[in-house]
Amino acid sequence: MTLEEFMADWHSPSPTILVHTSGSTGKPKPLLVEKKRMEASARLTCEVLTLKPGDSALLCMPLDYIAGKMMVVRSIVGKLNLVCVEPSGHPLKGLNEAPVFAAMVPMQVYNSLKVDEERRLLCGIKHLIIGGGAVSKEMAAELHTLPNAVWSTYGMTETLSHIALRRLNGHEASEWYEPFESVDVALNDEGRLMINAPLVCSKTLITNDIAEIAPDGRHFRIRGRKDNVICSGGIKMQIEEIEAKLHPYINVPFIITKRKDEKFGETVVMLAETKDIDMLKAVCQERLSKYEQPHYYIYTNRIPTTETGKPARAKAMEMAESDAAK
Repeated sequence: MTLEEFMADWHSPSPTILVHTSGSTGKPKPLLVEKKRMEASARLTCEVLTLKPGDSALLCMPLDYIAGKMMVVRSIVGKLNLVCVEPSGHPLKGLNEAPVFAAMVPMQVYNSLKVDEERRLLCGIKHLIIGGGAVSKEMAAELHTLPNAVWSTYGMTETLSHIALRRLNGHEASEWYEPFESVDVALNDEGRLMINAPLVCSKTLITNDIAEIAPDGRHFRIRGRKDNVICSGGIKMQIEEIEAKLHPYINVPFIITKRKDEKFGETVVMLAETKDIDMLKAVCQERLSKYEQPHYYIYTNRIPTTETGKPARAKAMEMAESDAAK
């Protein structure tokens, strides 16, 4: 979708706009969302980040998804100066000055940190929000010394972008997300996060995220997704937690997934962009418990991702099952 097409949709008589989920756990789903709720979400972000009319805002993500659409809506609601670049892994390449406000996915931030001129521009962004995937501990450590505000966001298409932020740098850095004032969170009996955000969502949303809520009843952190649990021989393991243990020690792209198993029910599988299986096994044996260690290691020339850069978990599971059928 082009900016012109989105603006035509936005100014049409319809009170709703069609958006699609990211498709990280399956096929993207279409959703009709109310424009007035998108405006409410945009207003919350502008208020929390104290954005002012005339501030520059970088649009560097596809307009097919909520993240891109919401940057445009924020520019409309907050009277921001929208700076548009082609969505890519290097969104700051070719810019002469840093925008005041930018939203990126972790991959774009990672790439920008590796190029001197892009890193300089990244440091100049007054408010950088990172969404669409988990921020690794290594990236968080590298961002910790950036001079301006850097935030990890929590949200989804159904909440019209983020409803909570956690600071990644400075003395306010935290592992806990803080919801906006109008948002309440709780856990259901399965430990899944429930979100009550009346300004952006008409009903309480039960997410697939396994969460922990702080003693204050408001701040929360995410352990992983319910559909990313591997139950092997009666032991339940969270895929994201296994990956977090390995990321500092494996310098090639990889993903943990699972496949069905007659004996154990499910087994742990690693897909990786390397044929050095001995190296992978050595790291896993040293850093993981015996239950977490992969039963199978599969070489792939490219780890599957969605169009927004998230791990394509459903596709990874398909690859693991297909390999088993060979």
